[in-house]
Amino acid sequence: MRYVIAVLAVAGIVVSCFALAQHYGAPARPIDLTHSAWNSAYVNQSSFATVYGMPVALLGVAGYLLLAVLVLLRRVVLTVYFAGIGLAYGLYLTNIEAHILHVWCVYCVVSLILTVLIAILAFAALIFNRPAVTSL
Repeated sequence: MRYVIAVLAVAGIVVSCFALAQHYGAPARPIDLTHSAWNSAYVNQSSFATVYGMPVALLGVAGYLLLAVLVLLRRVVLTVYFAGIGLAYGLYLTNIEAHILHVWCVYCVVSLILTVLIAILAFAALIFNRPAVTSL
């Protein structure tokens, strides 16, 4: 199961790199909310796309890289912990897209789906891959 989580984390790195490219891409055009609710450039160039001057997509790359390293090093508890933090932050960003920006980013939605899958698999690994206790 750890290799599945590692592959999902690598996919998250790729998606976050695409979002980072949108962040530094051409300026976003004004959105037309009557025709489309999807505008990745608008979301990734909004004021909510940075945390203390650092792009959120760069935090995503670092977070997914950390998850990949932790799961490959078999640090199950830390993987669950950081996957939970990533899931909570992803849900926070999704709330911003839904209730403040009123527009969705394809990369953010895919990243949230990957984070949910990683969190579920990491938690399942924590529960079901317990070492057997031998009796004396």
